[in-house]
Amino acid sequence: MSELVLDCVDAEELARFWCAVLEYRVLDRDTDGSIEIGPAAGFGGPQPTIIFSPTEQPKREKLRLHWDVSPTDVDQEVELARLLALGARRVDVGQGPDVSWHVLADPEGNEFCLLRAQVPV
Repeated sequence: MSELVLDCVDAEELARFWCAVLEYRVLDRDTDGSIEIGPAAGFGGPQPTIIFSPTEQPKREKLRLHWDVSPTDVDQEVELARLLALGARRVDVGQGPDVSWHVLADPEGNEFCLLRAQVPV
């Protein structure tokens, strides 16, 4: 996979949020308002880029695809606090109380999971 495209109402806000979460940077801005973010190495590496494509249609239901985010240099609770401070919020999608991950949503309500296991960098 080289890139993921996500329709959104506010491309600037989501680009800012996900750049902070993933330690990505803005790679390109299109005249239609789309913003592409990705790793410092840019497009074409092992990590996919993300394109936020503006639409006037708000998100209406749970996404059928979501991201799993793993902490890299801190434990899960420290990373959870960081994500919440960036603007993520907790959501309940029926995960129950005994799971090892946290279900969160970005500023537009797109669900993602914060996993427990740290991934080495």
